[in-house]
Amino acid sequence: MPEVKIMDDQEVKDYLENIEAVIKKGPYLDSWDSLQQFKAPEWFLGSKFGIFLHWGLYSVPAFNNEWYPRNMYIQGTEEFEHHIKTFGPQKEFGYKDFIPLFQAESFNPKEWAEIIKEAGAKYVFPVAEHHDGFQMYKSRISHFNAYEMGPERDLLGELKEAFEEAGIRFCTSSHRAEHWFFLGHGKEFDSDIKEPLARGDFYWPSREEGNHQDLTSRPYPTKEYLEDWLIRTCEIIDEYKPKILYFDWWIQHEAFKPYLKKVAAYYYNRGAEWGEKVAICYKHDAFMFGTGILEVERGKFADVKPYPWQTDTAIAKNSWCYTDTLEYKTAKDIILNLVDIISKNGNMLLNVGPKADGTFAEEDIRILKEIGSWLKINGEAVYDSKVFRKAGEGPTKETEGQFTDNQAKEYTAEDIRFTVNKDSIYAFVLNYPENGEVTIRSLAESKDQNVPEFHGMIEKVSVLGSDEVPEWKVDYEGLHLKTNTVHSPNPVVVKIQVK
Repeated sequence: MPEVKIMDDQEVKDYLENIEAVIKKGPYLDSWDSLQQFKAPEWFLGSKFGIFLHWGLYSVPAFNNEWYPRNMYIQGTEEFEHHIKTFGPQKEFGYKDFIPLFQAESFNPKEWAEIIKEAGAKYVFPVAEHHDGFQMYKSRISHFNAYEMGPERDLLGELKEAFEEAGIRFCTSSHRAEHWFFLGHGKEFDSDIKEPLARGDFYWPSREEGNHQDLTSRPYPTKEYLEDWLIRTCEIIDEYKPKILYFDWWIQHEAFKPYLKKVAAYYYNRGAEWGEKVAICYKHDAFMFGTGILEVERGKFADVKPYPWQTDTAIAKNSWCYTDTLEYKTAKDIILNLVDIISKNGNMLLNVGPKADGTFAEEDIRILKEIGSWLKINGEAVYDSKVFRKAGEGPTKETEGQFTDNQAKEYTAEDIRFTVNKDSIYAFVLNYPENGEVTIRSLAESKDQNVPEFHGMIEKVSVLGSDEVPEWKVDYEGLHLKTNTVHSPNPVVVKIQVK
């Protein structure tokens, strides 16, 4: 593979000037006031379900989780001890030495596209660069990328081509921000992380971690590092034209604030040039509300929201990348979570971590197929649906906030969620009863026209995926229906067509 010429200092300066020129031209300027012109793309609102792909150099050790590169340099951690025992001392075998082992020898992007399409996902986010600093794409910022090293393939570019060919919208993510400190612990003992380090080096800058929960923590990211982050992000935008760009945490640090406005204005203006509505997904109030799509990591909202939002969660409870000790969620729990999220105007982005060789674990494929099978039957209640006048009914209370979705909920036959699409209301019965008797109280006959209850005229009731015509009636208690042949461990969707 021929070596790619890395930007010199003058080219870096020219790129930064071009970024400013694109921003100045508009229509978006680098101010929150201007960026609040943002509107989420219609296709995103209708897609409801996407796939996240955490695949990178950390997939080679496949131990504990994707924070292995940080933790292998922290003395006393499980990863530190595992690394010495398995690969040798860090001064002799450091994180960089996993690069030649990352061959992606069985990687077939078209197979990935088939798996994801069969799962029912409408868009996909492969990670472009994680905290470890290894770029999964061809780059002029650093030689430490998958095109020049390891697999010697433009992995991100190949995925983009395969996904778009399959009709799946290509998005991507940058987790680069926290690379500022991510490998810094390697300087605390005799490891392979040593000064001098310069821009473009794999381990640069490896600064002291400090309290990364403090949004003003020191050492403060330098202008050189922040400009490098900006250029890396704009390179991804220019070369790969993602439909949505996702940022992980730590961009909410005070130092990034001016650069967040610049990258948003640049990206949104580029989208306007392409004739595309693009979007940024963010967490932790990093961006001003209304300038992108709000993310809730491994959690959700308890109530319906008037704005679009997304849950990013994972198929495994204990890692975002592949390991040999994954604790899987069930397909049923993932589907239940998806249903609750879409009833509240949200989308679900479900992560899967492929193996280093470029294949998916059998359990990942099995779970994705089960989700896809459910969506094939019930897709009309999901895709392009809108929220009903209420998200749901029933006694089970939802937990709001981040990192709350690893504990499965035990729903009852009275727990129901709603969406609407065209001429129908869809009621998702989260735990369909054995006796087939369901009462939907939100569709009760109204006793008083002045009370904001349901006043619609029900024309037909059916169950998606079933040929049985249910018995049904409406009274002041609700819509009552009875089936004899409907049985499913997953949510059952009742379609209510109204005049």
